[in-house]
Amino acid sequence: MLLAIDVGNTNTVVGVFDGDDLADSWRVRTDPHATADELVLLYRGLLGEHRITGVSICSTVPAALRELRRMVVRAFRDIPVVIVEPGTRTGVPILIDNPKEAGADRIMNTLAAHHLYGGPAIVVDFGTSTNLDVVSARGEFIGGVLAPGIEIALDALASRAAQLRKVELTPPRSVIGKSTVEALQSGMIYGVAGQVDGLVRRIRAELGAHATAIATGGLASLVVKESETLDRHEPHLTLIGLRLVFEKNI
Repeated sequence: MLLAIDVGNTNTVVGVFDGDDLADSWRVRTDPHATADELVLLYRGLLGEHRITGVSICSTVPAALRELRRMVVRAFRDIPVVIVEPGTRTGVPILIDNPKEAGADRIMNTLAAHHLYGGPAIVVDFGTSTNLDVVSARGEFIGGVLAPGIEIALDALASRAAQLRKVELTPPRSVIGKSTVEALQSGMIYGVAGQVDGLVRRIRAELGAHATAIATGGLASLVVKESETLDRHEPHLTLIGLRLVFEKNI
């Protein structure tokens, strides 16, 4: 069984693949200060009886990746390990000004999106930031858009406005909020849906083709139903990319 680990700025998504099928998955808080010993206990607790025969990792948090490497050496000795970093075979040409700027998670999303849906495609990843990554018809990563994530925007608003506060992220009764809480919920959810729809339409116009828009990330489920342009929802897109890149390197 393959253990796939996607370390994000806020959360780490962990999955176990049995062949091509995702057998189990978890979402845990990313702690850049966690030691390798703490991570060993965490992963042993999550995995239980799963017998791991390979590990595939990508990370956008260098401090967390350092301890994760040490954890893998201790807990998964003598099994193949692939860490997505410069030099790893991904099969994804990176056609931006500085390819080293492209996060490993964005490359995994590109790989998985093209494998599942072909191209052109737009991956909309709702995480700490909201990323729109553009995939060419040939599976190339050709650039994208970065915007503040839903929770970051809400935190910033609550911290800068005395009478506003953090609220539960759930759709309100109507777009026109009847309370401060509903008004904030409307702005966060319908506002982000409108932002994404506008960007997807502009990207499609620039490409001159209908690109399949694929939603992923921990907060995608909040927006998918409210969007007019998102075609697919694949919550485990990055994990699928990690499975594919493992197969390319082992």
